[in-house]
Amino acid sequence: MSIDEAAPQRSKRVSKKAYERKLAELQVELVKLQEWVREQGLKVVVVFEGRDAAGKGGAIQRITERTNPRVVRVVALPAPNDRERTQWYFQRYVQHLPAAGEIVLFDRSWYNRAGVERVMGFCTEDEYREFLRSCPEYERMLVRSGIHVIKYWFSVSNEEQERRFRSRISDPTKRWKFSEIDRQSWTRWLDFSKAKDEMFAHTDIKQAPWYVVDSEIKRNARLNCIAHLLSEFDYKDLTPDPIELPPRPESRGYVRPPITDQTYVPDICADLQ
Repeated sequence: MSIDEAAPQRSKRVSKKAYERKLAELQVELVKLQEWVREQGLKVVVVFEGRDAAGKGGAIQRITERTNPRVVRVVALPAPNDRERTQWYFQRYVQHLPAAGEIVLFDRSWYNRAGVERVMGFCTEDEYREFLRSCPEYERMLVRSGIHVIKYWFSVSNEEQERRFRSRISDPTKRWKFSEIDRQSWTRWLDFSKAKDEMFAHTDIKQAPWYVVDSEIKRNARLNCIAHLLSEFDYKDLTPDPIELPPRPESRGYVRPPITDQTYVPDICADLQ
């Protein structure tokens, strides 16, 4: 099998039952981490990169499924507009960095310049080389300012990427995911491989190293990524004590209008019995 990177010996695909049980456990821990970050005023950036259809979005979705969007938020920026193209390259990402007590998940990030922009010719050679020089210093600056920077690269083989692409194309609910960039990444596999290798050579730094997630099996990748993210913090359980609802006050004679005065949405469920 042709693998994006040489992965360590992987486990077998976990069963759906075991996956759901472990995911539920990890999501409880994510809520604990969320409360710890909020209480301690930490600032956390998590970067998700990888080939198209590598499973980044699925992992992000499972992380945010139970967390508070006011604390844990996702940033997925579109292509830059005409004004943004004239800015300092990192400028449009800086405005999305976390304040105290926030976790920001970048679904693709400033590394677009080292991947898609490099391969597709959306940036010049000088812009690309400047990115490789400045990106490590940019990330060191973030770390020095007190931001935790965690970077994940989701690795998938060309055979598995093809299978996922064909699944997207055949499923009307997923077809929107298959873009022109996806088509180009399919035909320029080697070019993207070279770009990724050069990116790692320049940006896999001690202050913000790359962590590779073997994403050949989506379920396993999600569990492994979340478990690793949790392991990066020595957090404590700040779960509030159980809450008891107080009794409701009496109505004091108020009579509500009849429900027949309200317009309800049609009930389609009767035909589904």
